[in-house]
Amino acid sequence: MATDPRWIDEHGNEIDEDHRGLVYDIRTLVDRRRALGIFGGIGATALLAACAGPDTSSTASATATDASTPSASATPSASASAAASGPVTEVPDETGGPYPGDGSNGVNVLDDSGIVRSDIRSSFGSSTTVAQGVPLTIALTVRDAATGSALVGAGVYLWHCDREGGYSLYSNGLANENYLRGVQETDATGTVRFTSIYPACYTGRWPHIHFEVYSDVANAVASGPIVKTSQIALPQEVNDLVYATSGYEQSVRNVAQVSLASDNVFGDDGGIHQIATMSGSVASGYTAALTIGV
Repeated sequence: MATDPRWIDEHGNEIDEDHRGLVYDIRTLVDRRRALGIFGGIGATALLAACAGPDTSSTASATATDASTPSASATPSASASAAASGPVTEVPDETGGPYPGDGSNGVNVLDDSGIVRSDIRSSFGSSTTVAQGVPLTIALTVRDAATGSALVGAGVYLWHCDREGGYSLYSNGLANENYLRGVQETDATGTVRFTSIYPACYTGRWPHIHFEVYSDVANAVASGPIVKTSQIALPQEVNDLVYATSGYEQSVRNVAQVSLASDNVFGDDGGIHQIATMSGSVASGYTAALTIGV
């Protein structure tokens, strides 16, 4: 995995990561990882994977919307494992866009207590506003591109726009909101799951979700070196169904004016390595799953 070039000095050496403290709400997370002896190790976690229970962190009920729309589903990816599966394609590097909230363009939400969470629908801190929309679970599995091994204990920061196409912290009227942003640690299969809502399609961009991968959660909340910045593309068939529901009217117009091939991020290869596998329905909510190599 390549080190973020911002953290390489003029001699080609990686800059030390001293003095990067942790926010209070991940101290117990780090302590648990130390206790298990899996800080940076994959072998031990592979042994633990067989004993791990199902992940229930993102099973909270999501806000219901128009239940009359027919469903569209696809066969989800096979269950992930921590074992090496051979080389996998590295996901393309993409822009974090103008609204990252990671300190690279103004505001930094990563050092806020509360950012480490699985349900990202609501703001935290001074606001408790909940983003409305068709329920969406985002399951992102992170693997070492060279070996196919699951990256256990990596930190993933994920964010996207709301049903109206606005980004918390940046868009008009949303400067005091921080919903639809969160950080999680990958589990024994290299997977994080976020409970969210389906994002809008706004002018000039194909429907998408942003993410950054860090070596661990400690580096994520300290704005440490980024291992990978990329985006998830949402497939047209599900976009069409979701955008036919109440609240997404402007997305119908916007998505008709863009395609994967013309998108300024996914256009080079049509997003072939970034298109999520979808399952579910408008009535019950969707799951968007993607396995990436870094």
